[in-house]
Amino acid sequence: MEALDYHAEERSKAEFDVEELKIVWAGSRHAYEVSDRIARLVASDPVFRKDNRTMLSRKDLFKDTLKKAAYAWKRIIELRLSEEEASRLRFFVDQPAFTDLHWGMFVPAIKGQGTEEQQQRWLPMAYKMQIIGCYAQTELGHGSNVQGLETTATFDPQTDEFVIHSPTLTSSKWWPGGLGKASTHAVVYARLITDGQDHGVHGFIVQLRSLDDHLPLPGITVGDIGMKFGSGAYNSMDNGVLRFDHVRIPRDQMLMRVSQVTREGKYMHSDVPRQLVYGTMVYVRQQIVLDASCALSRAVCIATRYSAVRRQFGSQNGGPETQVINYKTQQSRLFPLLASAYAFRFVGEWLKWLYTDVTQRLQANDFSTLSEAHACTAGLKSLTTTATADAIEECRKLCGGHGYLSSSGLPELFAVYVPACTYEGDNIVLLLQVARFLMKTVAQLGSEKKPVGTTAYMGRAEYLMQCHCGVQRAEDWLKPSVIVEAFEARAARMSVACAKSLSKFSNPEEGFAELSADLVEAAVAHCQLIVVSKFIEKLQQDISGKGVKRQLEILCNVYGLSILHKHLGDFISTGCITPKQGALANEQLRLLYSQVRPNAIALVDAFNYTDHYLSSVLGRYDGNVYAKLYEEAWKDPLNDTVVPDGYHEYIRPILKQQLRTARL
Repeated sequence: MEALDYHAEERSKAEFDVEELKIVWAGSRHAYEVSDRIARLVASDPVFRKDNRTMLSRKDLFKDTLKKAAYAWKRIIELRLSEEEASRLRFFVDQPAFTDLHWGMFVPAIKGQGTEEQQQRWLPMAYKMQIIGCYAQTELGHGSNVQGLETTATFDPQTDEFVIHSPTLTSSKWWPGGLGKASTHAVVYARLITDGQDHGVHGFIVQLRSLDDHLPLPGITVGDIGMKFGSGAYNSMDNGVLRFDHVRIPRDQMLMRVSQVTREGKYMHSDVPRQLVYGTMVYVRQQIVLDASCALSRAVCIATRYSAVRRQFGSQNGGPETQVINYKTQQSRLFPLLASAYAFRFVGEWLKWLYTDVTQRLQANDFSTLSEAHACTAGLKSLTTTATADAIEECRKLCGGHGYLSSSGLPELFAVYVPACTYEGDNIVLLLQVARFLMKTVAQLGSEKKPVGTTAYMGRAEYLMQCHCGVQRAEDWLKPSVIVEAFEARAARMSVACAKSLSKFSNPEEGFAELSADLVEAAVAHCQLIVVSKFIEKLQQDISGKGVKRQLEILCNVYGLSILHKHLGDFISTGCITPKQGALANEQLRLLYSQVRPNAIALVDAFNYTDHYLSSVLGRYDGNVYAKLYEEAWKDPLNDTVVPDGYHEYIRPILKQQLRTARL
């Protein structure tokens, strides 16, 4: 007998076609159909069960991960899945594994930095998984400061080889996913040394383990770095430690698309522009932004569905208590996160376009947009991952005590996701990179070099420094042009103020260090402007169905005004708006929450996540929360016996006053 659908009434309130919004969320009808089909394929396969992950020991968890990765690869081959379908299958298996780094970092690194000959040699083996690769950059002593890496690759002209060596303890590679136990090869980043001269950090393809018995090759010490935050979570990944003791590799295993070492040991640049290396970085970071929208939408889906089921207080004359989602305090915390999920999705889509555009320009030797694209992806990676990590934790708190249970899906989601704030660039370091770009942009104002792309608004800095917000009524804040101008003025004024403060320092680097906190805030303002602008641009595209477009307009306004509310001090202190206009924005925001409320369940249904993928008792599609919570409790291994192990040794002696006492 099917369980009652406790959300059916909520779904009947929807003011738009959910199927249409599912297609908008997916990006296209094709993407929606592929995603939907693969999600259901994974959900229906018992091998991919994951409800027991938090109860497994580390060794059992890792073995379970190996089993799923191997089975997933078997299904990909059997079903002849396309690259897109295979990627979706790994996504819905939803368990961090060595394959993530193989496909997400190792393969792109060879494609981006290897010569055509190197690609022809290594990629066929990688695509067939005849080798398993990882990305060994971060070291025990250096992460964000890549130029400070200590591993060396010294060329030996006598043998035509590079000698890879870890000269210090802190030069040990530390953190690469897949390295600890699974990878056979790695793209290793090391300082290139020829004839005693240090040419900086370059990439090398290094075999780590035998392809016959998987044992580490001579001179290689490799293992797992140990348990990480959370229960199952990211502990399914074998993050590793790696040391080299004068390991020799052939010269042609240096990634030589951009820089080369000749047989004679001469270091030289190829005809390929060095800037092409940034293409891989832009690719990885745009993917991280899309991943942020997935993780955030997942948490929001759980919290929204549970908020509609949970009832507390407000009972009148013996009637039902009030749904938690009807409380304004719940709405003011939850609905901006719902809006953020959509905002991050759309800015992620735009970044995919940006990556394609930049790649095509680079291949045509056009570098005009590269620095802007680099700053843009760095900033948005930082902004979206920080916001998402905070939001997942907020969603857990929005679910009250039950959100603390592993079966809610939220503690594990947080533990899996939070490393994104550090990997591929520490978020504060990335914002400081954005700040440097902004300061350079401000310095060039008035010159022939005009700001481009996401910094084009800086070209109107003179106007933005003086303009006054024209809002007189709360509904004036619903005009996209009003919101965009307020965000542009705030970003421009904060950047210009930082530039003026920097000019007072005789040593620019000293000034940058002293003002770094202000510079980070200016970078955040710039990145939030990008997200708001791209959400508005999305609404100007051809979105079929008035109901869908109307809901997205409401969410766009919720996102913009909730950011304005959160950073009200910035907007008022820079003179972009008045305190009265700030109050009107808050008034309008409250009204918008009321418009989101009838559609809340339908808006999270549009993410089209299966119960298997959500892996949450609280976020079930049918809303049958309490019966499932009770059922899940009895699955815990502690409930395998009525009387616990250890009762006779420890509990009974206390109860019977039979503990042996020692005289001190």
